[in-house]
Amino acid sequence: MRILVVGAGAIGGYFGGRLLQAGQDVTFLVRPRRAAELASAGLVIRSPAGDVTLKNPPTVQAGELTGKFDVILLSCKAFDLDDAIKSFAPAVGPNTSIIPLLNGMSHLDVLDGRFGKERVLGGLCAIAVTLNEKREVVQLAPMQSLGFGERDGTMSDRVRAIAEVFANGNCGAAPSGHVMQDMWEKWVFLASLAAATCLMRTSVGNIMAVAGGKEFLLGMLDECSAVATAEGFAPAGPFFQRTRGILTTEGSPMTASMFRDVKAGLPVEADHVIGDLVARADAAKIPVPKLRTAYTHLKAYEQQSAG
Repeated sequence: MRILVVGAGAIGGYFGGRLLQAGQDVTFLVRPRRAAELASAGLVIRSPAGDVTLKNPPTVQAGELTGKFDVILLSCKAFDLDDAIKSFAPAVGPNTSIIPLLNGMSHLDVLDGRFGKERVLGGLCAIAVTLNEKREVVQLAPMQSLGFGERDGTMSDRVRAIAEVFANGNCGAAPSGHVMQDMWEKWVFLASLAAATCLMRTSVGNIMAVAGGKEFLLGMLDECSAVATAEGFAPAGPFFQRTRGILTTEGSPMTASMFRDVKAGLPVEADHVIGDLVARADAAKIPVPKLRTAYTHLKAYEQQSAG
């Protein structure tokens, strides 16, 4: 099975690297700078699950793709999606399965429109990973998972085949019969955490430590959950209880990666993660004042950065 991993940053580098380590046919689609780094130093993974250096990992640059791939693992940021599509489009054939690991949902419409819904699986990952100053992939905590599946919930032959290939990758990959519910639940958690920590410019623990902090955090979670419920994917059960606990942990240093990007002056996925929820809330006539304020805050940050 030919696997094309779009990008070899933190997420693509980790999951693609684990599959390559397991002997799978993996090629990384990268920009010239990353290609040079991988050629000289290899793909280096530092992880609680075991360190590895993969020398001379197979890479290709835009315009150099030959032949079609069976699976495309897509891990770019939302604001890079259009450029990513242009770069990997030549690799998509009649039987290609695209597994997007982007946050939110709007990327599905974009990919469906370009390649056809039948080629686009649901997908999500949960991992704390970054690139360090040496451009090594560093996993920050033991948690790791990669979920994928048919968006209608069926367990198809292609999902079974992908699951068999991914199973020995030591990366927590597993098929899901409810991938859309999984994606919505991740979105609710991520949006709640991002909106709260970006708006307050601090950690969960610091928000919890002040008057009204707990109510603010739970209110943000309630607003995001209400949108998901209106879309037919109500967060419930163990997920909701776990998320509620994470967002109300006293002393927690947790912040969203979006907040860390704001502090570093980097681009953020304001529209994809927060704005799309606000738009869906408006369509369903659901009041989301906290979420709307967080979105305005992030758009003002983008305006400032652009200036």
